[in-house]
Amino acid sequence: MIIFGTKGYLYQLAILTFMCGSCGNPAAHTLKKRVTKFTLFFVPLFPFSTKYMTQCTFCGAEMKITKEQAEQLQAQGTNPHGGQTHGQPQQQQPYQS
Repeated sequence: MIIFGTKGYLYQLAILTFMCGSCGNPAAHTLKKRVTKFTLFFVPLFPFSTKYMTQCTFCGAEMKITKEQAEQLQAQGTNPHGGQTHGQPQQQQPYQS
C-alpha cells in the first residue's frame, strides 16, 4: 500500500502599502507565496506548484501575480531608499492549509 497526496504551504513574504485595484483605497497588502508539494507517506518531497498573490487588508481582495512581479514588489518593500534598512528578510515558518 502506497500513501501519497499533496500538502500546501503559505508564506508571507512582505507587507506593502499601495492603491488597491478593487476598492481604490491606499491600504496595506500582504505579499504571499503558496507552494503545493507532493507527499509520499506524509513526507513532503518536492514542490509542483508555486503561486504568488497580494491581498488587500482593507477589503480582502486577492490578486494573482507572476513570480517576477512578486520579486519586484518584495525588492521595493525591503529596499525603499537604495539600501536595506532592517537587514536580510527572515524566512518564516509556513502556514499549513
